[in-house]
Formats: sequence, structure tokens, C-alpha cells
Amino acid sequence: MEVYWLGLVEALRLLFRGDPDVYQVIYRTVQVSGTATIIGMIIGVPLGTFLALVSFPGRKLVISIINFGMGLPPVVVGLWVWLTFSRYGPMGVLGLLYTPTAMITAQIIIAAPIVTGFTIAAIQSLNPKIRLQILALGASKLQLLWLLLREARLGLLAAIIAGFGGAVSEVGASMMVGGNLKGQTMVLTTSTVLEVNKGDWQLATAFSIILLLLAFGVTVALTTAQQRGR
Repeated sequence: MEVYWLGLVEALRLLFRGDPDVYQVIYRTVQVSGTATIIGMIIGVPLGTFLALVSFPGRKLVISIINFGMGLPPVVVGLWVWLTFSRYGPMGVLGLLYTPTAMITAQIIIAAPIVTGFTIAAIQSLNPKIRLQILALGASKLQLLWLLLREARLGLLAAIIAGFGGAVSEVGASMMVGGNLKGQTMVLTTSTVLEVNKGDWQLATAFSIILLLLAFGVTVALTTAQQRGR
């Protein structure tokens, strides 16, 4: 138990002392995971809404692929992104490997299916009679879509929370495509792994506690918005 207590004390010391290296790591974590979550939301909410409302040949197969994507192993995602951005990969000419952009790309691949899957579930959980009632009142297709999204807003916020959780907790892909470079691609998850490998359990525990505090803070903010909309 002593290591947990010492890790908590170290985490508070780093935060209140205003250690620039630590705050740079926190900023990079928020930048990478936040950007990936926003882009994943931009992709996942419209796609999930479309799949929930529109019937077409192969729809069940597409939804099955989305559900499969919700459980993609991060290390596999990291390998694919690494091969894509590597020197001899199809996008190697862009020189994006070991940059925050590569990390964001990997986390988008992780977050987007989660947001899409939760969005499908949120829209499909609505009472089918709602669509008929809205159309009976003379609403246009655009108005129908907007009202359905409003009705499903609690589920959509849950989708965003889950997408952020999947992105911010990911470590394997970020380590592979980011390289854990100090001042450039080092985030809280990769910093924790680095300190564990160095044998500095106290600092590793401190980084993990800071990560938990960050994730909890974002989750509380999104949950507050979710419950306020009830």
C-alpha cells in the first residue's frame, strides 16, 4: 500500500509544483486524445445515425464490422498505422511517423467505431412511434433528424464518453507510432510505461493517478452535461 500513497503524494507534488515537463505531458495527452475523440465523434455520430435509420443491402454486415471495430486490439491498430506511415509505407512520404498526428490517427481508429456503435444503439433504442409522430406533425426530413438526435442526446453523450475513454486509455498504438519522444509525443500512458520499465514505481504511480484524475474530470464534465439534458 505504501507505493500507492507515495504515488499519490508525488502526483500532488508534481501538479501543485507546476512541473513544466509534467504539464507538457498532460497537455499532449489532452491534445491527442481530445482531437481524436472530436474527430471520432464527427465520423461516428453521422455514420451511426445513418446506419440506425437507413436500410440497405449489406447493412448488417457493416454494423457487424463496426461492432468488431469497437474491440480492435490497440497494438494491431498501432502496427497498421506504423506500416502506413513508415518510410516505405503508402503514406511514408508525409513524414508523420513519431508525431502527434500519427498518434491521433491511431486513436481515431480506436474511438470512431466506439462512438458509431453507441450511436447506433442510442438511435435504435428510441420508440419507433416517435418517427411517425414527428412526420405526422409535418416535419421535414432534416427536422426529423434533428429531433431524433435530441431525443437520443443522452445516449450520444454516452457514446462520446466511451470514445474518449477508449482513446485516452490507449497505450500500445501510441507507443508504436509516437515513439514516446520527450516534449513531442510523450503522453501520460506512455510515460507510465516508461517509468515502469525504468523501475521508478513511485513516478509511474504518480503518472497513472494524474491520468485517472484527467479522465475522471472529463467524464464528470460530460456526465454533468448528459444528466442536465434529461
